[in-house]
Amino acid sequence: MSTEATTFKSVLPNKAQTTTNPGTIPVGNKKPDWLRVKLPVGKKYTELRGLVDKYKLNTICTSGSCPNMGECWGDGTATFMILGNICTRSCGFCGVKTGKPETVEWDEPEKVARSIKIMSIEHAVITSVDRDDLKDGGSIIWAETIAAIRRANPNTTMETLIPDFQGDTKNIDRLIAAAPEVISHNIETVRRLTREVRIQAQYDRSLEVLRYIKAQGQRRTKSGIMLGLGEKKEEVFESLRDLANANVDVVTLGQYLQPSKKHLPVKEYITPELFKEYEVYAKSLGFKHVESSALVRSSYHAKKHVN
Repeated sequence: MSTEATTFKSVLPNKAQTTTNPGTIPVGNKKPDWLRVKLPVGKKYTELRGLVDKYKLNTICTSGSCPNMGECWGDGTATFMILGNICTRSCGFCGVKTGKPETVEWDEPEKVARSIKIMSIEHAVITSVDRDDLKDGGSIIWAETIAAIRRANPNTTMETLIPDFQGDTKNIDRLIAAAPEVISHNIETVRRLTREVRIQAQYDRSLEVLRYIKAQGQRRTKSGIMLGLGEKKEEVFESLRDLANANVDVVTLGQYLQPSKKHLPVKEYITPELFKEYEVYAKSLGFKHVESSALVRSSYHAKKHVN
């Protein structure tokens, strides 16, 4: 499951935790000022919020309490999750339920396309839970959703934030053939912490998925990393180099926040200065777009990443 589907309603970390990493501050009972979220405002946001409530539309923006909802909606961007709300994986950072997923709703592609049309979305980000219970990993619904959006909203551009499909290229090929403008897959964390943070995922497999997608001719690929889980600065640099070597075009870096007390704790808060250092380093590696700040989530400024 991707960070796009995690909730922003985080609990406060244990104030006894400390940090020795430069460019970070210890967690405590009070979040740093740079993590304070402004309430969404604006005419466009108000209109879209009314439509979401009226038609009971399901967006990750609202269900995940995204801190950037007002800004993204004002720019004509919204995120939708498909294939249910129960994931077959149990990542330590993710607020989505883990268990046995419900039966696939084959009319879901048309529902999502309708929602995008009602909201007049210019750029749609589509994500999903992991569906390791399905032989196709959910890739058929993925491809049909993209096609349905194209039919109903020919001028809407798309980013697909996909699972790793266990590295099965037959399933990944369905996504590539559907030709979304951007295909994204998050590595989420550094190599050393992957087993703890993502559990059933594999760091190198994610890199191979990204490398494969680009090698098949996909014009724009993207990945993201959460920070504040105890990673070292050089480990983040290493992950950025790994993504660059996989020919990834766009990278996002944001602050991890704990969805509940059952999830992995925040080890430290990353300062704006360190986020800027990561941004400068990533740009030196040749990424076409870099988003690096505390409140960045996978879909932040996603519309810009198309071109």
